[in-house]
Amino acid sequence: MTKHGWTGDRLVTALAYLGIALFAVACLYPLLMTVSVSFSSEREIARNGYSILPQAFSLDTYNYIFLNSGSRILRSYGVTILVTVAGTLGALLITSMIAFAISIRKLRYRNVLAFISNFTIIFSAGLIPWYMVSVNYYGLKNSLLALILPAIFNVWNMFLLRTYMSAISPSLYEAAEIDGAGHFRIFWQIAIPLSKTPLLTIGLMYALQYWNDWWHALIFITDRDLFPLQYYLYNILSNVNAISSGRIPSGAAGAITLPAETVKMAVTVITIGPIIFLYPFIQKYFVQGIMTGALKE
Repeated sequence: MTKHGWTGDRLVTALAYLGIALFAVACLYPLLMTVSVSFSSEREIARNGYSILPQAFSLDTYNYIFLNSGSRILRSYGVTILVTVAGTLGALLITSMIAFAISIRKLRYRNVLAFISNFTIIFSAGLIPWYMVSVNYYGLKNSLLALILPAIFNVWNMFLLRTYMSAISPSLYEAAEIDGAGHFRIFWQIAIPLSKTPLLTIGLMYALQYWNDWWHALIFITDRDLFPLQYYLYNILSNVNAISSGRIPSGAAGAITLPAETVKMAVTVITIGPIIFLYPFIQKYFVQGIMTGALKE
C-alpha cells in the first residue's frame, strides 16, 4: 500500500471516530441535562432555564420525593423488580418454547400456529373486551399477575427468536432423537445453549418493557401497595403538576410551593438509573444479537 493510501485510510478512520464521538455526545447531552436539572434549584430553573451544569445545587427535589414517600418508593421498587424479573423469565420461557416448536420443520400445523400468532399483531378485539376478559375471566385485578401476564408474550420477539432457531442444523436434533432425547431435552440442552445471544437480546427487550410499564397498573391496580415504580412516580408527578397549575383550589394548596420542573427530571433519573447500570453488562450480547440478525437477513 502506498503512503498516500495509508494516510487516506487513517484520515477516514479518524473522521469515522470523530463522527461517532459527536453522535455519542449528542446522545449523552440530554441525559446530562436531565441529571443537572434534577439537582438544581427550582427558582433558578424558572429564571434561567435548563443548563448542562446544576444551577444553585440543591437536593430539595430528592428530599421532597424520598422524605415524603420514601417507604412507598422502596416498596414500588420492590414490586417493579419482582415483576421485571418474574415477567422476563416467564416471557423468555414461553417465547422460546413457541419459537422452538415453530422452528421444527416437521411439526404438523406449524404454519397454522405461525399464522394465528401473526394474526394477533394485525387484528385485536379492542380495549374493552380485553379488559373484561382479563378481569372477569382471569381475575387480573389488584394482583401482581395483572402486571405480568398481559405482557408475557410478544409475537414479534417470538418470530425474531424463531429466525435464530431455524438456523440450527436439524441434524443436531435428529442425532439427539436417535440417542433417545425427547423434545423438551432437545429444547433445553441443544436449542437454548445455541440461542444464548438472541435470548439475551430479547430478554433485554422484555426487561425494559416490564420496567417501564405503567399502563397495566393504571388499568388493573388500585391498591397502592401494588403500585410499580413507574406508576407511583407518575402519580407524584401528576399531583405536583395539578398543584402547580392551580387545578387544586387555592385554599388547599395556597401555601404549597413544589419543584415542578425539577421533579420531572428527578423522576426520570430515579426510573432509568438501574437500567443504565444494567445495560453495560449485556450490551455486547445485545449488539451481537442485532448484528447476527442483520447478517441472517
